[in-house]
Amino acid sequence: MDRLFNPDSPVMSFLSRLADLIWLNFLTLLCSIPVVTAGAAFTALHYVSIKMVRNEEGYLTKSFFKSFKENFFQATAMWLLMLFLAVVAGADFYFISMMDSGAAFILRTGLCVVLFFFLCGAVYWFALLARFENSIKNTIKNACLIGILNFPKSICILIIYAVFLVLYGLFVIRILPLIFLLGISLPVYLASYLFSGIFKKLEPQDEEISQSV
Repeated sequence: MDRLFNPDSPVMSFLSRLADLIWLNFLTLLCSIPVVTAGAAFTALHYVSIKMVRNEEGYLTKSFFKSFKENFFQATAMWLLMLFLAVVAGADFYFISMMDSGAAFILRTGLCVVLFFFLCGAVYWFALLARFENSIKNTIKNACLIGILNFPKSICILIIYAVFLVLYGLFVIRILPLIFLLGISLPVYLASYLFSGIFKKLEPQDEEISQSV
């Protein structure tokens, strides 16, 4: 029994990490309430999550708000850009659906391909901003390059997010409490194992990446 409640035991480590993820989820939801601040909240979430998988998190709340404050303006601009592109994509799908079946199929397929490759880069936007100082332009450009160069891992990250989205869509009523507890932090935490491995290869070249045009 003493071993079970030992702070270093697997059970206590698991419960401690679970509590951290629940608190991190709460902070992300709280800081996303105005909607426009969601980008900064997502960036802070990625910042802390990557530190967690590396066992470097320290004071979770302090680290979260440190990233939230430092990346607020860039993250907000990128979030608004992402929302704008989502609206444009939605409008495109709507207008395509109003066309005749032959042309609609070709355009819809082409748009889906473009959207897929865009998502392969977009999943890195806030994670990359959280780890590297750079301009918005270079962050987005580097995210696209990383997404392509690490295509298999990009697919895995998309699958992680897609699985959770499907589960939320199918069982939203049944698992609503779970969504509020771990709905955002858990998938990002799982994806952070992949982010961490990718970024470790880039961190020694941080200055070179930051100066890319």
